[in-house]
Amino acid sequence: MTSLIPNIPDPFLLAAGVTSDGSLTGNIIALIALSAMEIVLGIDNLVFLSVLSSRLPKEQQKSARLIGLALAMGMRIGLLAFLFLILKLKDPFFTLDSLPLWEGAKQWLQANEEINGVSIKDLILIAGGLFLLWKSVKEIHHLVGGHHESHNAAAPPSYASVLIQVMVLDLVFSLDSVITAVGMADQLWVMISAVLLSVLIMMIFANSVAEFVEKNPTVKMLAVAFLVMIGAMLIADGSGTHVSKGYVYFAMLFSLSVEVLNLRAKYKAEEAALQKSYTEGEGY
Repeated sequence: MTSLIPNIPDPFLLAAGVTSDGSLTGNIIALIALSAMEIVLGIDNLVFLSVLSSRLPKEQQKSARLIGLALAMGMRIGLLAFLFLILKLKDPFFTLDSLPLWEGAKQWLQANEEINGVSIKDLILIAGGLFLLWKSVKEIHHLVGGHHESHNAAAPPSYASVLIQVMVLDLVFSLDSVITAVGMADQLWVMISAVLLSVLIMMIFANSVAEFVEKNPTVKMLAVAFLVMIGAMLIADGSGTHVSKGYVYFAMLFSLSVEVLNLRAKYKAEEAALQKSYTEGEGY
C-alpha cells in the first residue's frame, strides 16, 4: 500500500455514503469525504513544498508554492486519467528470485511474495523515498550548520531546479492520492473534483503554513524530520514491508502537539520576562 493513512475499512466507506449506485447524494458525500482525505494526503506535500521554497529569494517563494501545488494538481489529474493503468502497476514487473542469488535467498524470497515481486509502483516508491531522504538529510545539515557564508559558498538553488524537485516528489505523493481516490469513489468526475477542491484549499493556506514553518526553526526541523520518516516509510512500502500508517500519524500528531506546547511555554516565558523588565523599569 502507498497510502499515508490507515487502511479504510469497508464499513467506513458505507457509513460515509460512498456507494457504487451512482446517486447524486452518494457522489456528493463521496466528494466531501474524498476531498478531506486528499487534504490529509497533501499535508506532507505542502510541508515539503514549504521547505523547498524557503531556499529561494523571498519574492519567488509565493509563486513557487502556487506553481508547485498547480503541478501537483495536474500530476494527480493526469494519473487519474490513467487510473486503470496505475492499478495495473501493482502487478510484478520482475521477481527478485530471478536474479543470480544463492539458493537459500531464492527460497526465502519465494516464500515471501510481497518482497519477491517488484512492480513499477514499488520502484517509484523506493526511488521517491530515497530522494526524500536525501533532500531531508541535506536540509537538516543546512539547518544545523547555520547560514554562514562559507557554508553557502555555492549559489542558492535556481527557481527551475526547485520546481523540478517539486515535480519529482509530486509524482510520488500523487500515487497516494490517486490510489485513495480510486478506492473511495466510483465516478471519475468525483475524483477529479475532489483533487481540484483539495488543491484549492491548500493554495489558500500554503502561505500561512510556509510562514509559520519559516518563523519557527524548531517547527521547521520537526517538519523535515517528518519527511525523513515518510521517506523511510515509502522505501519500506516499496520493499514489500507494510508499515501501519496509523502509528506513523499518531507519532506525527504527538510530536506536533508537544512542539505546540513548547512554543506556548516559550511565548509565556518571553511574555513574563517582558512584563518583569517593564515592572523593574517603572521602579526606577
